[in-house]
Amino acid sequence: MAQSAKTSAPTWHQLAQPSYRLRAQWARGDDRTHWVACGRTWDAVAICSMSRGLDALVAMQVGPRRGYPVLADHLRDQLYVLVPPGTGHTAAGLPGVRVLGDGFQLLMPTGQHGSPVAHWISPPRESIPPLIHPDRLTQHLRALACGPQRVNLS
Repeated sequence: MAQSAKTSAPTWHQLAQPSYRLRAQWARGDDRTHWVACGRTWDAVAICSMSRGLDALVAMQVGPRRGYPVLADHLRDQLYVLVPPGTGHTAAGLPGVRVLGDGFQLLMPTGQHGSPVAHWISPPRESIPPLIHPDRLTQHLRALACGPQRVNLS
């Protein structure tokens, strides 16, 4: 039976896992980072843990191919999802969530890969990239926090 030449698109979770090649680039210091002011063209919703934020993106059914800007801080296990400016407050107050709006800065890669503390999981591909809807993100983060409790039967 012939196999399809079409490969499936990587998932959010796969993109968040740094490859050996990427780790080597970080070790060489090939890419740099810089501080960027929040609240002008976007707010950032910081989600701890990274897997929780990735699970929310999967539940929202937004694909990484669309170019939604999403950053990872692998050292702090945080995911940064960019939302329209002035709207991040909808996620404020959720456990493990911080909102970076006007008056805050976020460390961002100057190149494609950045560093372990500022790595594009999904780099913006347009001059005005699509941004995640904060109300949907908040809804899914809330649902994940209130999800079914796991019972250990052993």
